[in-house]
Amino acid sequence: MALVPQDASTIADDPVGGAHHVDAPELRLFVMGLFFIFGGITSLNDVIIPKLKELFTLNYTQAMLVQFCFFTAYLLIGIPGAKLVKKIGYMRGAVAGLLTMMVGCLLFIPASQNAVYGLFLFALFILASGVVIVQVVANPLISLLGKPETAHSRLTFAQAFNSLGTTLFPIAGSALILGSLASVTADQLTGAELDAYRTAESQAIVHGYLGIAAALAIVAAAVWMFRNRLKGERHEASARLAGIDLLKRPRFGFGALCIFLYVGAEVSIGSLIVSYLMQGHVMALPEQIAGKLIGFYWGGAMAGRFVGSAVMRLISPGKLLACVAVGAIALILVSTNTTGVVSGYSLLAIGLMNAIMFPTIFSLASEKLGSRAADGSGIINVAIFGGAVVPLATGALADLTGSLGLALLLPALCYAVIAGFGYYARQPANSPPQLAASE
Repeated sequence: MALVPQDASTIADDPVGGAHHVDAPELRLFVMGLFFIFGGITSLNDVIIPKLKELFTLNYTQAMLVQFCFFTAYLLIGIPGAKLVKKIGYMRGAVAGLLTMMVGCLLFIPASQNAVYGLFLFALFILASGVVIVQVVANPLISLLGKPETAHSRLTFAQAFNSLGTTLFPIAGSALILGSLASVTADQLTGAELDAYRTAESQAIVHGYLGIAAALAIVAAAVWMFRNRLKGERHEASARLAGIDLLKRPRFGFGALCIFLYVGAEVSIGSLIVSYLMQGHVMALPEQIAGKLIGFYWGGAMAGRFVGSAVMRLISPGKLLACVAVGAIALILVSTNTTGVVSGYSLLAIGLMNAIMFPTIFSLASEKLGSRAADGSGIINVAIFGGAVVPLATGALADLTGSLGLALLLPALCYAVIAGFGYYARQPANSPPQLAASE
C-alpha cells in the first residue's frame, strides 16, 4: 500500500525545516529495506485472507476483519507511536517497531496451534502496530539522511522500494501459503477433525511469517548497531490533537476524506482479487495461481508512479487525479460487466490507476499549510484507517447481495468522490489568513 508522507511530530533536525542533515549512505540502505518490508507485509494480507476464509469457513464480512484489525492500528497506534519515537529517537524507534512486528509474526504460532481465528486477528494487529511505528520513523528519517535539496527524490526512490515489496511478497506468499494439497475443505469437517485440519493447513501461514520474523530480527540487530549514529537529535512536543482544526479548511478536509476512501478502495480490491479471479465466470483460476496475479495489481501501481510523474509535467495534478479516478471506475464497470480474461485483467489494471493517487491527494490537500504541514500529516496518518472500514463494508455488501461484482460498486463510489476532489483542487490553493499570518 501507499506510504504515510511524514509522522505527526515536528522534527527539529529535519532538513525540510532547514536544520542539518546526516550523510550516512549505510543508514539510507537500511531505511530502503524498511520501506520494502512494511510494504510487502501489508500486501501479504491479500494472500492470507482467502486462506483464512476457507480454513474458518468465513463469509466475506468476517474475512475482511483481517484488514479491519490491521488498519485499525493506524488509528490506535499512530499518535502513541509518534510519541514513542520522540522519546527514544529514530533508530531506537525503528528497532522497537521491528521487534513489535517480529512479535506479531511469532503470535501466528499459538494462533495456528489453537486454530482460533481471533488469535490470527490479534497477531495481525500486533504486526500492524509495529508497521505503523516503523512508518512513523522511516518517512522523516529518509529526508534527514542526505542533502535537503534531494529529500524529495530520496522519498520517491524509497516509495519504489515499498512498491517492490507490495509486488513481490504476494507472489512469494501465494506459492508458500496457497495451493494446499489437501483433498478436503474445512466445510466438510467437524469437531476434532476440523481442528486438526485447521492446525495442519495453517502451518503454511506460520512458516511464511516465521521467515519474516527471522528477517526482521536480523534487520533490527543491524539498525541497533547504528542506534547512536544520529547525534543531536531533537524533537519538539506537539498538542494531543494537533491538526484536528485543519479539517475545518475545505481543501484539507476534503483531501483527508479522500485519503480515507482511497486506502479503503485500494485495500478492498486487493483483498478480493483471489476470490474474484477464482469465480467461474471470470477466470476460474486455482487459488494459488490467482494469488500470484495479485502482483500485477501492486506492480501496476509501481509502474504507474513513473508514468504519472512524467504526465504531471504536462497536466495539473488535480486534473490527472480526476482522470485516473474516472479510469478506475471505468475498469470496475468493465470488469463487472464482462467475463473471462477481460473481466479479470481489467480488475488488476486498477492498480495502474491507483499509482499516483495517495501522494497526489496528500500534496493537493496539504498545499499552503506552511508550518502546519506536520500537523496535517498526522491527520493524514489517521485517515489511513479507511483501510479498515471500507473493506469491511465491501465484504458486508458482498454477503448481502451475494455478488462480488455488486460489492465492487462501493470502491467505485470512493473513486467517484476522489475524482470530484481532483476537479475541486485543480487550481493552486490559497493561503488561509490564519495560516498566512503565522508564517
